[in-house]
Amino acid sequence: MPRLPHLVGTTTAAVALAVLATAPASADEPTVSQPRIVAHFDLTAGQTPENIAVEPDGSADLTFASARQVAHVTRDGNTTIRATLPDEPNPNTPVLKAATVFGIARAHDGTLYVDYATGTGKTGIWRIAPDGSAPRQIAQLPTTALPNGLALDERHGVLYAADSAQGIVWRVPQAGGAPTVWAKDTALEPVPVTGAGFGANGVKVHGGAVWVSNSDRGTLLRIPVRPNGSAGAVETRATGLDHVDDFTFAGPYGDTVLAALIGDNEVVEVRPDGTHSVVLTQGDGLSNPTSVAVCGSTLYVNSAAYFTQQDPNLLLAHLDHG
Repeated sequence: MPRLPHLVGTTTAAVALAVLATAPASADEPTVSQPRIVAHFDLTAGQTPENIAVEPDGSADLTFASARQVAHVTRDGNTTIRATLPDEPNPNTPVLKAATVFGIARAHDGTLYVDYATGTGKTGIWRIAPDGSAPRQIAQLPTTALPNGLALDERHGVLYAADSAQGIVWRVPQAGGAPTVWAKDTALEPVPVTGAGFGANGVKVHGGAVWVSNSDRGTLLRIPVRPNGSAGAVETRATGLDHVDDFTFAGPYGDTVLAALIGDNEVVEVRPDGTHSVVLTQGDGLSNPTSVAVCGSTLYVNSAAYFTQQDPNLLLAHLDHG
């Protein structure tokens, strides 16, 4: 039976909701099987994989947060460094105080976009061209920003960056330029005093909306994109996702989500009604998972080992869409 903390003294209805929130998936829902670690990384070299973008051939581009690098990993685990973001000798990054590469998004032509947080003028979105040229900053965010998750809406030519420190979703032209505050709401903010300082974290564009996870609040949020491109009202789609980091959708059409719970060493499936169940655990090889991606029937999971300090890795598993 799943752990159900803090149920003493609650009502019968509350207990029922808690049980429902961790109920196992039904037979017609996506299932995850055959987990296997395909690449192990060097923690002492700062190879802490934070985010992931999948290539058409099934290889993956990962951000190594602490090393300020983007790595390319083949399906059989061969790893090469594609780019290194410029050093920042005097970082003043919110919360972390260290220069850190976070989210990554890939355009159809192979261009990569990454979030870089330094607490200086280098904070913002950087472009990595397919030709191997040096990374170039295309948008500067405030030094008080902590850009984390990154999503590309190529159809409309915009990028969305989740600011974990300020509770903002920034919108930036794909071609580069001035960022604008697209969404700002208490639901996107970190929890004051008692929180870890990480509010809005993962971000994805899906079904006419921008979806965002909030790590401190354990929530999954949906923000509709209005016809004029502005943000609609923030909707809470799931709660109780302790230490949720980044996430992805199990398929292109439905609203079933797969999310990384960094503190619990789990990947959970979050159903459209907000209930969720565990599909991968530390026993499968997870070590502080930070992000997930889906390509066809393959699930990709990064583990950064920030807290375990053991075995940062890339795990692949089979995803059966039911």
